[in-house]
Amino acid sequence: MPAAMLPYACVLVLLGARTAEVIGTAGDGRLRWETHCQQPLPNRVPVTALLPPRLEGPWISTGCEVRPGPEFLIRSYTFFPNRLFRAYQFYYRDPLCREPAHSLLIKGKVRLRRASWVTRGATEADYHLHKVGIVFHSRRALLDVAGRLSRTQAGRDCAQRLPPARAWLPGALYELLSARAERDCTAALGFTMHELSLVRVQSHLQPQPPTRPQLVEELYLGDIHTDRAERRHYRPTGYQRPLQSALHHAHPCPACGLIARSDEHHPPVLPGQAALPLRLGGQWVSPGCELRPAVLFLTRLFTFHGHNHSWEGYYHHFSDPACRQPTFTIYAAGRYTRGMPSTKVLGGTELVFQVTRARVTPMDQVTTAMLNLSEPDSCGGPGPWSLGTERDVTATNGCLPLGIRLPHVEYELFKMEQDPLGQSLLFIGQRPTDGSSPDTPEKRPTSYQAPLVLCDRVARDFSRPPQHRPLLQQPLSGGARGPQGAPLPFLLLVLGLAFLEWL
Repeated sequence: MPAAMLPYACVLVLLGARTAEVIGTAGDGRLRWETHCQQPLPNRVPVTALLPPRLEGPWISTGCEVRPGPEFLIRSYTFFPNRLFRAYQFYYRDPLCREPAHSLLIKGKVRLRRASWVTRGATEADYHLHKVGIVFHSRRALLDVAGRLSRTQAGRDCAQRLPPARAWLPGALYELLSARAERDCTAALGFTMHELSLVRVQSHLQPQPPTRPQLVEELYLGDIHTDRAERRHYRPTGYQRPLQSALHHAHPCPACGLIARSDEHHPPVLPGQAALPLRLGGQWVSPGCELRPAVLFLTRLFTFHGHNHSWEGYYHHFSDPACRQPTFTIYAAGRYTRGMPSTKVLGGTELVFQVTRARVTPMDQVTTAMLNLSEPDSCGGPGPWSLGTERDVTATNGCLPLGIRLPHVEYELFKMEQDPLGQSLLFIGQRPTDGSSPDTPEKRPTSYQAPLVLCDRVARDFSRPPQHRPLLQQPLSGGARGPQGAPLPFLLLVLGLAFLEWL
């Protein structure tokens, strides 16, 4: 995305998260949006995290998902009261999930352990796989998987257990892993279920006028490393897009019934939808608080000016999973190129973003103290930093303590869609898990973050100085004079890790 500029605390954050412009935190802890972004966003209703999480029941994707590679898939997981689980992963040749390639049937056992000390709000878990089987839905899919297996000696031994393409049988299940037979071919395919090692369940009520609100339950599982070679060793610190309960999902959901009724022999074929051209313009916000790998909580608001291909964004960073304890805010701006259709990720558009200007606002005492200990020429020039005061860091080529580099170029991937309610969605390329920046064409993303939603079709004038557009309304409701700070030891740990990552 346009502004990956921080190592630990910003490269993943700036462009790696949904974000919304927060004007303040109300006394009830809910985010407040600028007047022109007062839209019926889903996460503006209260969200409840279930601790410990209750996994029992069926959980499904609500549409076609894109993993790095790219891989197009749909997930359908069922957890049983005895800790056993059955998971289906349906893989496709196209980004609309209409051309099934192969399906995986995964069986095993999962055990919740403890609250994560790394990712606040999450629960750590252990899992053990009992069996993994694969069903090929075409000869071409069989050849593709056999080719991937044949890249290593161990994989070639596994590939010999598959039939030749001419002997392909529709619906036949071939075993990739058996704990009882001590056979495992999943490593040669780069397959893991490490996503089960980090879990969060949350719920909210979805308004359904004129009827009563309906319960929506979401299951967040660990993120997938963007580098396939690292997936078997990586332990998640962020999340994928959530699964929803097949019994309590958002409405309308045209795909949910199809997915819930599917199995390895009958993969879901989603309804067709028209591709939307990428027309950047207006303001786009994140529907709620987002977690990114390396434990970064943030929200984001983008403004795109299509007439001159310029953009600007506010990135609000927090220390907690509810985004109620702000740590710092970054404003970034620049220009972007005209997009070209991606040949690698069908349905995506490739762009190049430039970041030429940035401003920083410390929002807690720890960040303020850190900036005051930095060399003046490394972040914002001479003069002390003060809590809640924004300073321009363009003249110092960014802010070294926060890892901001100016000017900065990134090679991006964008996509637009509409949800079943007609709400416009903007998908932006997923940030590299290792915290690096996609600053070369070879490092361009091949998958997406969770979408931003359109809150205003007309791009507002953000040219006024920031002091005339205060980030906080004081006093806040409830009589507070400013944002509640996060615990000092935790913030010192987060900022310390960010600095070490930069080193």
